[in-house]
Amino acid sequence: MRRLKRLIGEERGSASLEFIGAGMLLLVPLVYLIIALAQIQSHSFGVDAAARYATRVLAQSPDAVDLVASNVAVIAQQYGLSPEALQVAISCIEPGPCPVPGGLVTVTVTAHSPLPLMPDFLTVDGGASVTVSASSTHRVSDYEVSP
Repeated sequence: MRRLKRLIGEERGSASLEFIGAGMLLLVPLVYLIIALAQIQSHSFGVDAAARYATRVLAQSPDAVDLVASNVAVIAQQYGLSPEALQVAISCIEPGPCPVPGGLVTVTVTAHSPLPLMPDFLTVDGGASVTVSASSTHRVSDYEVSP
């Protein structure tokens, strides 16, 4: 019994030190995950807004195809995306010239969202990025609105 008391009595630890050590091991990855998900969500909102706005511009004025790129670049910058990193694809369901009055036009915007705190040589081609994409479809107006 005395031996048991002596063994139990010698087991004195520093709970606060163990709590801080374990807490840091769990807290640092959790904070990084929150930051990374927030950035990816922001870029996802950016490509969605760019696709919707570009489709609306084309639906109201089919001749404004050259205006779409500049508008998408402005929206991308507002959400922290690089305009050079965006790919914009315009497609129409009906065959022939795109877009035509009364037809459907679809704009797809794709971007790579690099993970935070990663070196540049690991992003996009290295795989330390997440691809975000959004599409929007609208019917082109039969009545052209001048820009």
